[in-house]
Amino acid sequence: MGNQVLARIMRSGAEAVIFGLMGILVFSQPASAEPPSFFSLGAGYYDPIKGDRAAGEGRIEYRHGERFWIFKPFAGATVTTDPSYFGYAGVLTDVYFGKRLVVSPSVAVGAYLRHRGKNMGSIFQIRSGLEVAYRFDNRVRVSLMFYHFSNAGLGDDRNPGSEAVSLTYSIPLN
Repeated sequence: MGNQVLARIMRSGAEAVIFGLMGILVFSQPASAEPPSFFSLGAGYYDPIKGDRAAGEGRIEYRHGERFWIFKPFAGATVTTDPSYFGYAGVLTDVYFGKRLVVSPSVAVGAYLRHRGKNMGSIFQIRSGLEVAYRFDNRVRVSLMFYHFSNAGLGDDRNPGSEAVSLTYSIPLN
């Protein structure tokens, strides 16, 4: 009896989360009919949480405007001041809250070249991030981004992971 009640509560909770996410996607409207592609520049702080290899970071990205279902492809490169290099490609989605606020979760895979930077245990890395942007009338965005990347346990015994926080300026291309 108790297990059935617990299962029903868990199922109801999962349904509530799914319907809530669907509601956000359905009722949040794009700020314009045709979302533009973006050229983005970012600068920030690499490894702010652990701080064992803290460094400055710079980032450049191309974000495609066309959607494939709810996802838009993007690709970019990051360099840190230690230096280390990370090239990646992935998908993101833009969720609009009114005309000005845009929240963009993203995920990407890429290659990390250590040089003298942090030992990430593998060339292969997965990056997941969340960006919160302010959208101007001309569709330029200024945002704060936080992301985490790690080798997801696919490398050697090392999987230290790292984070970055950065300020991003995104220019619409069309």
